[in-house]
Amino acid sequence: MDVTGPTRFPAGTSQIPQQRGERLRDAAVRYAEERHWDVLSGTWLEAVDGVERCSCGTADCPAPGAHPTGRDWVNQATGSAVVVHRMWARTPRAAILLPTGRTFDALDVPESAGCLALARMERRQVELGPVTCTPGRRMLFFVLPGAAAKVPDLVRNLGWPPNAIDLTARGEGDYVVAPPTRVGVRGPIQWARRPTAANRWLPDAEELVSALAYACGRERR
Repeated sequence: MDVTGPTRFPAGTSQIPQQRGERLRDAAVRYAEERHWDVLSGTWLEAVDGVERCSCGTADCPAPGAHPTGRDWVNQATGSAVVVHRMWARTPRAAILLPTGRTFDALDVPESAGCLALARMERRQVELGPVTCTPGRRMLFFVLPGAAAKVPDLVRNLGWPPNAIDLTARGEGDYVVAPPTRVGVRGPIQWARRPTAANRWLPDAEELVSALAYACGRERR
């Protein structure tokens, strides 16, 4: 499969809408207000000598403008839309970070495997939650909390050693970067499947792991 970017998905998958004009603050407030997700403002991009660099000051930052600002970030996340609004009033260009392990976990796979699995699941009308696509060519499938603890056994039961395929789960103590946050010059995080009223109720990891593991195993071979 040849997937060269987040806008080139195989037939049958959802097309990602344009989101670059959306204000970070508006998106962050909506996540807290409509989805009841905890939200945290992260670092941002600053122009230094004509080059965009991460506000953290690290020249070779691995996730420029898209990571927490301090070690105590877990305790700074909030589900209050009012507090979220204040966060972005102070730092309007800050990344939107969503802690996992609270209202959702995320299944993290390579983009090519994610596209294959997404197309198969949509054809089979599997109930899916939101799905993001990152400029690092990863896809994250939102599922019910607790996935991080279950995924290794679920993968093992499918005949794969957990470390043999590129399928991981982000749970308690981790986070995902939310659209329309931009990761340096690599581009923005985007929705492959946007949060809607129809996908408010998230699937259990067990409902998706088989298709994702199959796609990851196929890619590995």
